[in-house]
Amino acid sequence: MTTVQAEPAKPAEPTDPVEPVQPAEPVEPVEEELPPPSEDEEDIPVPPGAARALLRSLLGPHRGRIAVAMTAILVQQAVLQSGPLLVAVAMDRGIPALREHDAGPLIAVIGAYALCAVLGPLLQWAFVKIGARINQDVLLELRGRIFRHAQRLSLDFHERYTSGRIISRATSDIDALRELLSEGLQELLTVFLSVCYISVLMLVMDWRLGLVSLASFVPLGLIARSFRRRSLRVYRRSRTKAASMIVRFTETMNGIRPVQAFRRERAGDAAFAVVNEESVRATADGLLEIARYVGLSRVTANVWITGVVLLGAYRVSDGTLALGVLTALTLYLRRLFDPIDHLAMFLNSYQSAAAALEKIAGLLAHEPTVAEPAEPAPLPVRADRDGKGREVRFERTAFGYRTGKQVLEPFDLAVPAGQTVAVVGATGAGKSTVAKLLARFYDPTDGRVLLDGVDLRELATPELRRGVVMVTQESFLFSGTVAENIAIGRPGAGRAEVEQAARDIGAYEFIAALPDGFDTDVRKRGGRISAGQRQLVAFARALLADPAVLILDEATSSLDVPGERAVQHAMRTVLAGRTAVIIAHRLSTVEIADRVLVMDQGRIVEDGSPQELIDGSGRFAALHRAWRDSLV
Repeated sequence: MTTVQAEPAKPAEPTDPVEPVQPAEPVEPVEEELPPPSEDEEDIPVPPGAARALLRSLLGPHRGRIAVAMTAILVQQAVLQSGPLLVAVAMDRGIPALREHDAGPLIAVIGAYALCAVLGPLLQWAFVKIGARINQDVLLELRGRIFRHAQRLSLDFHERYTSGRIISRATSDIDALRELLSEGLQELLTVFLSVCYISVLMLVMDWRLGLVSLASFVPLGLIARSFRRRSLRVYRRSRTKAASMIVRFTETMNGIRPVQAFRRERAGDAAFAVVNEESVRATADGLLEIARYVGLSRVTANVWITGVVLLGAYRVSDGTLALGVLTALTLYLRRLFDPIDHLAMFLNSYQSAAAALEKIAGLLAHEPTVAEPAEPAPLPVRADRDGKGREVRFERTAFGYRTGKQVLEPFDLAVPAGQTVAVVGATGAGKSTVAKLLARFYDPTDGRVLLDGVDLRELATPELRRGVVMVTQESFLFSGTVAENIAIGRPGAGRAEVEQAARDIGAYEFIAALPDGFDTDVRKRGGRISAGQRQLVAFARALLADPAVLILDEATSSLDVPGERAVQHAMRTVLAGRTAVIIAHRLSTVEIADRVLVMDQGRIVEDGSPQELIDGSGRFAALHRAWRDSLV
């Protein structure tokens, strides 16, 4: 018996919550220990400059195509803005020359206008085509980054940050960026270039009226600045509310069975109506900001045009300004103010996309708490060892959540290679946390966990996952065939190896009886087969992986008595020589263990063989007597 530093065993308590009864198809238990929710689950802190850095990294590989697209839009705008200038030339030179029977200037102007009419759309088409390709490539890369990074993030992140919010990052937030890249960015470039071209042309044609016209940028700029500040807050709130709505919808659909079983449809509808209303209200606030901006901008623009036309008409009357120039200036001024609505749409898309990019950048900047080692250490090769197992050792290991809640008090524990250890105790005692530390889903806050003398933090993740496999109470199956789900344990395994793993665990008969045998599609989350059958498939998956250390976390919770006995019988063979840690509520599972650890409030209070603890007078003996009496 291995020595463990722990507190003395406490007297047995008859009310200890261990399940003595084994129903034929029990309800899957809830995860016993979950990290406390974060202070603000809705948002992840965004490092300064993270959004800009993300945008640069996405656009960087497309510099060449961006340069070509920019050249096309520069020339296209130059061609487009030459129209009013050609009108002025026709009025002030072409028509007077025609009166003198010289049609050359007017023909030249008409020819130039026709060329611009053809060239402009062609350049616009080239810009849109190149821009669309860049847009799709950027969004494809970004969505892939979100998916890959979400898989890298540690278990504690996924237990705090709901899957609905990650889905929101990869769907609605991506859509906001798509709208900006496909439409808003083109509007911005068009407005910016037209303003630049028009400003220069107006100053060249008549600098006095040009300055008066450009002075309108002062009130329009103040209006746009106010809109930007107000709408940024609105769109941040809008992205958050949209994510909340997706979370509510996703959680309800994932839990549709308990929703219907406990008649929670009305309550769910009421809860969804609240978040839906909040999302609608946030979107409506954004539309009101747009309406306010457009209204103020149009009033300002119309007043300014009226003033410029009156001033220009006065100068035409006294002969200091040509009529053609005034006409061209008026056309340019209208073109200068026409994009106001487009600019509002761009600012709308920009604010929404900026809030979305900020949230995505925060997600991508979040580093896993369980980090990959900079210089991985290999596991030692020990040809002299019997069996496949490896030694597991906990040295002054403790764990607490970042909120300060201590889950495991410092403890020492040695599990020799090939030993099967069962860990029992009340809900919340720390059993599953021990398993998660051994699987390195978490890192200890103090001390270390060793595998054959190597700190788990020094092992590369692929080597750790080959050596340590965990079967959880969820028994999660992916859409696909039974054979594909078993082969996840070792993707290169052949069909014969998959079927042999099923035989070893006692799952072959029920799989062969399925409509298509091993090729039967289990569908979403394995819904086509029962909970107990899903656990048998999960066992076969783990056994096919052939790990040195196998962790079973409540892995028999969904098996009926005959099924559990069959699995226990198979496990006596397949666990021979392999190190195993079994987290169990059912004391029947302990029968196959070489050793039992009893935990209470984050401490190991008893340690010994099953028979030693049953013969004693401690907590486990009391639990065993209560369980045995329940079977009579």
